[in-house]
Amino acid sequence: MNYVYRGSVGNYGYMMPAPAPAPAGIPMPQSTMPGYPAAAPMNPGMQGMQGMQGMQGMQAQGAAPGTPVGPMTATTGAVITPSGTTVAPPQYEQSYVENILRMNLGKTGTFYMTYENNCEWNAKIFRGVIEAAGRDHIIISDPTTGQRILMLMVNLDYITFDEPLNYTYPGVIGNPTR
Repeated sequence: MNYVYRGSVGNYGYMMPAPAPAPAGIPMPQSTMPGYPAAAPMNPGMQGMQGMQGMQGMQAQGAAPGTPVGPMTATTGAVITPSGTTVAPPQYEQSYVENILRMNLGKTGTFYMTYENNCEWNAKIFRGVIEAAGRDHIIISDPTTGQRILMLMVNLDYITFDEPLNYTYPGVIGNPTR
């Protein structure tokens, strides 16, 4: 076998096998990157099968050529039915604090916050109704004064509630029972 040195770019200076000559009658595609071999020609019977792994997409005995076997999936994860329509998978929010707070907007909670290197206070407790929650912040309102407070998630230690929370774990329908 012949070996070709590809240099330090891409192959880290290793010797790589030289590309095999194209079979007679099948044109060899040209590479668009200098110093790199072009993709090997596809077997005419395997066209459209590149990227498929295992038996998925293989043709069944007696099926018309090009007819896939089994469900096809789109790049978004949606399933493509035999009639060509797509069925999207159910969408769930991931289980992060901000998503849990968004599921419980309007509920009153007690927020325990810690502020490092603060000479006036190191820890502070806020009580209020959840107005909004983002990736890095929580907005609550004090029900007695109407004052709105913007708190940073980085300072949040924990939250307590006096009522049950709305919470569904991603991928689970309903609240799990114990």
